[in-house]
Amino acid sequence: MTLAEFATVVVLPLMGLAFLIAMIRLVRGPSLADRVVAFEVLGATVTCILGVLAIVSGSTSYFDVTLVIALVTFLGTVAVAAYIQRRVER
Repeated sequence: MTLAEFATVVVLPLMGLAFLIAMIRLVRGPSLADRVVAFEVLGATVTCILGVLAIVSGSTSYFDVTLVIALVTFLGTVAVAAYIQRRVER
């Protein structure tokens, strides 16, 4: 079994399951903090999925998209964390 076959058969379904679980937490999360963590997990999962797709396809263009998604997810999490902190301090 090659790396590309292993990634297609094992890794991508597991990443899909992680994505589904994070989506459920994003929708059902009882608090804003739960939703922020779920959003961060979604961003990490999408980043991993794109990385696996880059390995499988052999294309390096996925890495640019992966980097942008990771940065946007991180900045979004930091912004919401600052909002939560300001809201708690009041």
